[in-house]
Amino acid sequence: MTAFLLDWAGLLLRWAHLLAGIAWIGSSFYFIWLDSSLRKRKMDNDAIAGESWMVHGGGFYQVEKYLVAPDKLPDELHWFKYEAYFTWLTGFVLMAVIYYWGAEAFLINSSVMELTPLQAIGLSIGSLFAGWVFYDLLCRSPVGQNTGALALGVLMLVAAACIAYVNLFSGRAAFIHIGAFIGTIMAANVFFIIIPNQKKTVAALLEGTAPDPAWGLQAKQRSLHNNYLTLPVLFMMISNHYPIVFGHSLSWLVALGIVIAGGLMRHFFNQYDAAKLNWTGRVALPLAALAVLALIVVTGNRIGTGAGKDEVPFAEVRQIIVTRCLSCHAVVPSDEGFEEAPAGVVFDKPEDIKRYAANILAQAVITDTMPLGNLTEMTEDEREVLGAWVAQGAKID
Repeated sequence: MTAFLLDWAGLLLRWAHLLAGIAWIGSSFYFIWLDSSLRKRKMDNDAIAGESWMVHGGGFYQVEKYLVAPDKLPDELHWFKYEAYFTWLTGFVLMAVIYYWGAEAFLINSSVMELTPLQAIGLSIGSLFAGWVFYDLLCRSPVGQNTGALALGVLMLVAAACIAYVNLFSGRAAFIHIGAFIGTIMAANVFFIIIPNQKKTVAALLEGTAPDPAWGLQAKQRSLHNNYLTLPVLFMMISNHYPIVFGHSLSWLVALGIVIAGGLMRHFFNQYDAAKLNWTGRVALPLAALAVLALIVVTGNRIGTGAGKDEVPFAEVRQIIVTRCLSCHAVVPSDEGFEEAPAGVVFDKPEDIKRYAANILAQAVITDTMPLGNLTEMTEDEREVLGAWVAQGAKID
């Protein structure tokens, strides 16, 4: 019953996380585009930075942006903040339900690092908040005044997180944590910088004083960071479905490559939308494509099936399956954490093992994602035996 309820909790939380994320990312993309589309036309009000004309849903819209703020606020002012807050909150609770509740199976991999559930959860939560602190200090330091130096500094911080997570947690958990690490920075930017600075501006206007332009500049800087980090976060959100990217020793490089490729894609679209496509924007998409191709090569080189080994007797394969896999992948699992075999894959009979030979190759040989958390301590030699058996035709007679 517990597993049944956890499945429903995970499903509903994932749905809520997706809905909140669409709202946040959608508004973020729109406002970055809107800012880029502004054009300074001849107008009477010098306080206007620019305007943008749009058509959508059968109607025409004219949007103006002030250089700082209007002299007087309207009665109704729309804020965009709860989308970010609920995206982070639903994501964190979802991670707790899957990776904290099931820490031994999903968060910890004993072959990566021996951790207790409490230690792993502590490292998880602590690293997310530490990431924001380091990032915020970096932005407030003299480095934050130089766009290029700051971009390099943020990239180095994310690279450090990638290396740390793949050496702490299971591959799947590492990629989710990289996404959560970046997502925490993005949500904290909204909560601690962007919205408070906007509130300072509103308070100044209500008091009849001129707002400090630095508040808007700081908020815009953090908003732009969020924009460049969005695509990598989206990739990490879906990465747990694709073990090929995290089930090997170079997974940190794959994660970092995705961060770079995603940033390059956003750079192209930001410049394109602003009609200011210079050489950096023109090379951004080709460089992103090359980065992704390089990652495909990196992950492809990881594939080793042990095809050169002597013919493997099925009895040896079955013994490995019984010892390392059958506790979960059985009609009636002996592992208390599973009421039924994950994904319906069972290995009770020789025919079952042959039927799922491709799954065994993908999950236990090409990548190291199975057994979950390597709880049954499958060895590299055993993985090579399974790979060789599949390469030799997965014979059971």
